[in-house]
Amino acid sequence: MNSMITCQSCQTHLPDLLLDEHFEAAHPDIASHLKSCEPCATELSELRSTFALMDAWTAPEPSPYFDSRLRARVREAAQAEPEGFFERLHAFLTFSTGRQLRPALTGVLMLLLLIGGGTFAGFYEHSNHSSQPAASATVNDLKILDNNAQALQQMDQLLDSGDDSTDPQGT
Repeated sequence: MNSMITCQSCQTHLPDLLLDEHFEAAHPDIASHLKSCEPCATELSELRSTFALMDAWTAPEPSPYFDSRLRARVREAAQAEPEGFFERLHAFLTFSTGRQLRPALTGVLMLLLLIGGGTFAGFYEHSNHSSQPAASATVNDLKILDNNAQALQQMDQLLDSGDDSTDPQGT
């Protein structure tokens, strides 16, 4: 069983070994690894000594006037008038819960959504209506015939004007 436990898996169980006295008895493969592996045993003993020092340490007591001085400073900071617009805005956002802004922000976001959606719909509708409706095949044929007739008239006019000015026989 000792070969199945690696140092990495043993080190993942070190917090369990520190906090639960019965963990080592419930997992004999980890206990045997700790007996055979010096680095893991050293790590566990260092962690236990650190925990023992933390248990022995006591936090210093605050001074008796700490609470009253803290309240006075907070009161002064809340009552002090900020110098400019950005400082007042920062103080408002820092000291308020933001509940006053929620309806206004909701309205602004709805307005932005409506404007954005309307603008998108306008672009979408505009792109669809910019193209002319498709003409039927008959209308297309009539346009082609009309263009051909105009081209023939222009050719006839060119030929007529060319015959009058340049007479090859001189008559």
